[in-house]
Amino acid sequence: MALPIPGKPVRGSRSGQPIMALFDLLGRNWSMGIIWHLSNGSSTFRQLQVYCESVSPTTLNTRLKELTNAFIIEKTMDGYALTELGRSIYDLLEPMGKLAKEWSVKFQ
Repeated sequence: MALPIPGKPVRGSRSGQPIMALFDLLGRNWSMGIIWHLSNGSSTFRQLQVYCESVSPTTLNTRLKELTNAFIIEKTMDGYALTELGRSIYDLLEPMGKLAKEWSVKFQ
Protein backbone atom coordinates (compact mmCIF):
# COMPACT_ATOMS: atom_id res chain seq x y z
CA MET A 1 0.00 0.00 0.00
CA ALA A 2 1.37 3.42 -0.92
CA LEU A 3 2.04 6.06 1.69
CA PRO A 4 -1.02 8.34 1.96
CA ILE A 5 -0.04 11.85 0.93
CA PRO A 6 -2.14 14.98 1.53
CA GLY A 7 -3.49 16.40 -1.71
CA LYS A 8 -3.84 12.98 -3.35
CA PRO A 9 -6.63 10.40 -3.22
CA VAL A 10 -6.27 7.92 -0.36
CA ARG A 11 -8.05 4.79 0.77
CA GLY A 12 -11.69 5.73 1.35
CA SER A 13 -11.45 9.29 0.00
CA ARG A 14 -10.67 11.01 -3.27
CA SER A 15 -10.82 14.50 -1.74
CA GLY A 16 -7.10 14.86 -1.07
CA GLN A 17 -7.86 16.44 2.30
CA PRO A 18 -4.87 16.16 4.67
CA ILE A 19 -7.05 14.75 7.47
CA MET A 20 -8.10 11.87 5.22
CA ALA A 21 -4.47 11.02 4.46
CA LEU A 22 -3.69 11.06 8.18
CA PHE A 23 -6.73 8.88 8.97
CA ASP A 24 -5.61 6.42 6.30
CA LEU A 25 -2.12 6.16 7.78
CA LEU A 26 -3.22 6.01 11.42
CA GLY A 27 -5.92 3.48 10.57
CA ARG A 28 -3.42 0.95 9.29
CA ASN A 29 -2.67 -2.04 11.51
CA TRP A 30 -0.35 -1.16 14.37
CA SER A 31 0.27 2.49 13.38
CA MET A 32 -1.37 3.96 16.48
CA GLY A 33 0.01 1.18 18.68
CA ILE A 34 3.55 1.99 17.56
CA ILE A 35 3.01 5.70 18.22
CA TRP A 36 1.49 4.90 21.63
CA HIS A 37 4.43 2.69 22.59
CA LEU A 38 7.06 5.16 21.40
CA SER A 39 5.49 7.87 23.57
CA ASN A 40 7.38 6.22 26.45
CA GLY A 41 10.73 6.64 24.67
CA SER A 42 12.71 5.05 21.89
CA SER A 43 12.48 1.32 21.15
CA THR A 44 14.33 -1.12 18.97
CA PHE A 45 12.66 -3.22 16.29
CA ARG A 46 12.77 -6.22 18.64
CA GLN A 47 11.17 -4.29 21.51
CA LEU A 48 8.40 -3.14 19.19
CA GLN A 49 7.87 -6.74 18.06
CA VAL A 50 7.41 -7.81 21.68
CA TYR A 51 5.02 -4.91 22.37
CA CYS A 52 2.97 -5.57 19.23
CA GLU A 53 2.81 -9.32 20.00
CA SER A 54 1.01 -10.68 16.94
CA VAL A 55 2.53 -8.40 14.29
CA SER A 56 4.60 -10.08 11.61
CA PRO A 57 8.12 -8.73 11.04
CA THR A 58 7.07 -7.74 7.51
CA THR A 59 4.08 -5.71 8.70
CA LEU A 60 6.09 -4.05 11.47
CA ASN A 61 8.85 -3.16 9.03
CA THR A 62 6.29 -1.71 6.60
CA ARG A 63 4.62 0.40 9.32
CA LEU A 64 7.96 1.69 10.57
CA LYS A 65 8.94 2.72 7.04
CA GLU A 66 5.57 4.41 6.47
CA LEU A 67 5.68 6.29 9.77
CA THR A 68 9.28 7.32 9.11
CA ASN A 69 8.49 8.50 5.58
CA ALA A 70 5.52 10.45 6.99
CA PHE A 71 7.87 12.25 9.46
CA ILE A 72 6.02 10.77 12.48
CA ILE A 73 8.89 8.63 13.77
CA GLU A 74 12.62 8.62 13.15
CA LYS A 75 15.43 6.09 13.32
CA THR A 76 17.84 6.89 16.13
CA MET A 77 20.91 5.32 17.71
CA ASP A 78 18.54 3.65 20.19
CA GLY A 79 16.03 2.37 17.63
CA TYR A 80 12.91 4.35 16.74
CA ALA A 81 11.53 7.48 18.39
CA LEU A 82 8.70 9.94 17.88
CA THR A 83 9.46 13.13 16.00
CA GLU A 84 7.97 16.44 17.10
CA LEU A 85 5.04 15.72 14.77
CA GLY A 86 4.72 12.22 16.21
CA ARG A 87 4.61 13.65 19.73
CA SER A 88 1.85 16.05 18.62
CA ILE A 89 -0.14 13.12 17.25
CA TYR A 90 0.35 11.20 20.51
CA ASP A 91 -0.85 14.25 22.45
CA LEU A 92 -4.09 14.06 20.46
CA LEU A 93 -4.41 10.30 21.03
CA GLU A 94 -3.76 10.43 24.78
CA PRO A 95 -7.25 11.75 25.71
CA MET A 96 -8.72 8.91 23.63
CA GLY A 97 -6.72 6.48 25.76
CA LYS A 98 -8.23 7.95 28.93
CA LEU A 99 -11.71 7.82 27.41
CA ALA A 100 -11.14 4.19 26.40
CA LYS A 101 -10.37 3.30 30.03
CA GLU A 102 -13.62 4.93 31.16
CA TRP A 103 -15.50 3.15 28.39
CA SER A 104 -13.98 -0.23 29.28
CA VAL A 105 -15.44 -0.02 32.80
CA LYS A 106 -18.92 -0.29 31.30
CA PHE A 107 -18.07 -3.83 30.17
CA GLN A 108 -16.98 -5.09 33.59
